[in-house]
Amino acid sequence: LLQEVKNKVDQINSFPVGMEKINVYKLEMIDFVVAFAISGDVDLTILKKTARRIERDLLNMEEVSKVSLGGFPEEEIEVSFRETDLRAFNLTFNEVSNAIASANIKITGGKIKGKEEEFQIRADNKGYYAKDLENLVIKSTSKGFVVRLKDVANVNDRWSEDPNRDYFNGKPAVIVDVSKTNEEDMFEIADVVKEYINNFNESNENVKIDILRDGSAIVKERIDILSSNAMIGIVLVLLFLGLSLNARMSFWVAVSIPISFAGMFMLGVMSGLTINVMSLMAMILVIGILVDDGIVIAENIYQHHERGESPIQAAINGTIEVLPSVTAAILTTIVIFMTFFFLEGDLGDRAGDIAFVVIATLIMSLVEAVFILPAHIAHSKALKQDAGKHGWFESKSEAALHWIRDKLYAPALKFSIDHTMVSIAIPAALFIITLGAINGSIIKTTFFPNIESNNITVSLEMPAGTPANVTDSILTEMEISTWKVNEDYRRDFPDEPDLVTNISRKVGTMTHQGKLRVILVESRYRKLNSQQITSLIRKNIGKIDGAENLQVGGGTRWGMPVSIALKSDNIDQLRQAKDALRSELTQVKKLKDVITNDPPGLQEVKITLKEKAYALGLTYSQVMDYVRSGFYGEEAQRILRGIDEVRIWVRYEEQARSSIDQLENMRIRLTGGREIPLKEIANISIERGVMALYHIDGQRVVRVEADLTSSKESVPDILADIQSSIMPALLKKYPDVDFDFEGQNRQNKKMMDSFALVVPPILILMFIIVVFTFRSFMQSFAVYLMIPFTFVGVAWGHFVQGYIISMLSIFGMIALIGIVVNDSLVLVNTMNRLLKTGMKFKEALYEAGLSRFRPVLLTSLTTIAGLGPLIFETSHQAQFLSPMAISVAYGLLYGTFLTLLMLPSILVFFNNLKVFIYRILGKENITAETVEPAVREEFFAQSY
Repeated sequence: LLQEVKNKVDQINSFPVGMEKINVYKLEMIDFVVAFAISGDVDLTILKKTARRIERDLLNMEEVSKVSLGGFPEEEIEVSFRETDLRAFNLTFNEVSNAIASANIKITGGKIKGKEEEFQIRADNKGYYAKDLENLVIKSTSKGFVVRLKDVANVNDRWSEDPNRDYFNGKPAVIVDVSKTNEEDMFEIADVVKEYINNFNESNENVKIDILRDGSAIVKERIDILSSNAMIGIVLVLLFLGLSLNARMSFWVAVSIPISFAGMFMLGVMSGLTINVMSLMAMILVIGILVDDGIVIAENIYQHHERGESPIQAAINGTIEVLPSVTAAILTTIVIFMTFFFLEGDLGDRAGDIAFVVIATLIMSLVEAVFILPAHIAHSKALKQDAGKHGWFESKSEAALHWIRDKLYAPALKFSIDHTMVSIAIPAALFIITLGAINGSIIKTTFFPNIESNNITVSLEMPAGTPANVTDSILTEMEISTWKVNEDYRRDFPDEPDLVTNISRKVGTMTHQGKLRVILVESRYRKLNSQQITSLIRKNIGKIDGAENLQVGGGTRWGMPVSIALKSDNIDQLRQAKDALRSELTQVKKLKDVITNDPPGLQEVKITLKEKAYALGLTYSQVMDYVRSGFYGEEAQRILRGIDEVRIWVRYEEQARSSIDQLENMRIRLTGGREIPLKEIANISIERGVMALYHIDGQRVVRVEADLTSSKESVPDILADIQSSIMPALLKKYPDVDFDFEGQNRQNKKMMDSFALVVPPILILMFIIVVFTFRSFMQSFAVYLMIPFTFVGVAWGHFVQGYIISMLSIFGMIALIGIVVNDSLVLVNTMNRLLKTGMKFKEALYEAGLSRFRPVLLTSLTTIAGLGPLIFETSHQAQFLSPMAISVAYGLLYGTFLTLLMLPSILVFFNNLKVFIYRILGKENITAETVEPAVREEFFAQSY
């Protein structure tokens, strides 16, 4: 594909003359690690030299491969003239430029091969600084005199007129960004960089390094939080294990946790898995799941032993009996988690780590539960008589479980079996109510969660043409207002550290553009989250008179919440529609900082040739070459100064290109050598230009974007309101204009499209596994009917916890599907086993519910317990992961009730339906038992 793109670009022959060569390359995925500012009371030249030395030092480290510098314009050598000097020496810009290029050279001329020695012939007249070029001869007179460059021009080393400037806490600074590729370790890089910074600051006084942004600190903070939550989750899982099994049995089941993780880590090392937020989230999620099969097998072994079987025989029979359902449960979970491998979009690209961790861990847990756990139980004291003796806590816990099962669950189960329609209608009604709550925005939804950050960007765009010093003065005032937020915070919380640690200021890339980057103390050390701080900064800055765009914070890594792309080939209607839409969005109370990517451009001086110009033999190209050389500059040469490419520019001096009058009076040389003012051969007018042009699929596009006033607002609801209440009138008024929702909506569409493509075949594959397990289509369908109803728990769980349903919530729902199906498999398999013993259908279903009550309840509770700490985590950095945990925990909590009460009702309903159909078809001797596949299998097995 890369080569195809290169070939297509190379075939284009209509690019402007003199344009830089186009470089087509594949963008390498890199991640930010750390950024720091080099500042001090020294000249920018010294700062840059220091930065280059630091860059070399870092790149010489084995761990570091990506370093970039910013905060300074390019260096250049300017050869500047006054119009009178050029006329006095009868020179043109092109003649001076060619003379420099011809004289400023280093060239070899071959060799002299003597009999005894060889000599290299070379000329070295190459200069690299302004003082080296001053004596270059650019012309000789007929009288033998030479004209040197310094005789007619000022030659200076200088920074380019690009306004690119960075400041750190008010001082000029060079910004250094250190990044990494996917294969490199963020923490190793951050550690060596921080060590270097400490050593540098200890040995330098005039120049200091300050860390601006530390991506590793944010990730480490999240990892520390998730790790502590994982440890708490493990403790809670072990506690609930103790409720279901005796202490020794619980111990051997719990052993599966380290064994499974050890196996997963071995596989992870071979596949290049990294410890990151997603992989840790998966570890927390799987902690409670991986003991589920162990609980089922261990309890079944214990029941076989209580029937009189020896420990070894009980281990063998107990494992074999539940092996099909345990294997099917693991397989269905593995299959559903495979979904995360195929998701698209920025978040989808990172979701593969969730799938790998869960799948690898579950495979190892299945191996451990089937082969290692039974051996441990059989050859340990877990099945000895004294192993069943419980302490006070264990006895009370077991008594409580028996009381719940016998006094609460048993009557409810009997009611569900006897009153199927009521038991199905209640969850169905709750499902409809939940959909209504979402439609009515009682339970809100959004695309992507808000991610806590330790820095806030404030972007300013003044009218095009605003001088850099004016833009910088406004940014300085904004910086003062931002520091005021920190002062107010310290007054309110005198015992807390500073809220704002540093502020960097940048002017550029255009003179009218600039930004502040506000560096906050780590989230664990502050009372306010970044959204709250953003609001305070916005309030303190207030309205900036004349600003075209002002944005405080805004957007996420997935794009702006509201981004509307207006499309049209009718430029007038497009701009009018843009202004109208911006005005409408400004009135929406849920939105702030409405901006557009099409602000008015610079004032442009339009040059139109008169008839006289053509009569004198001039062309547009010739005239504009003169104008461009004088006011923009003619590039005479490029030289390498270290690793920097320095351009030598020939142009008018700055004072000679500061007014329109000077443009009008500049001299254009004719073919015979005569010169004539530009205004005599051209008309000059002024009109507003275009700042930038954007296209999608060849069509002109303008974007209008806005941020949310609160992260609790629902992006889909806002977009729906815009589409229904604003866009119809806008499109009617401007019929040539069309629109698309971009930003987060585009990322969400990518994700949902990939879900739509991947989830159906995944669910079909799961269904096939369940059908093979039950050997019954109807039973499998009954289990699948449980899946949509679990959404009730997911939705109201978010409502209770105060979260909005987001894409990570959907991730949790995908994981939930596999877990709910697992619990259902255990109950249905037990019912089928009891049917084979000759029990009546309803009796077998009732007994299956009672016998599987404890393992179903406990497997659910262990999973919920493992996620509990993350759900109630108060840290700002971890809260964006909470929706996934809420989906699984609350969905599973509600799903457990569905499994224990609604599923039996569905099974009875389908059983009655099959009996009814058989009797209509004239089948005789049909009973509730004979229509079940398990009974027919047992009949055929005994017959043959």
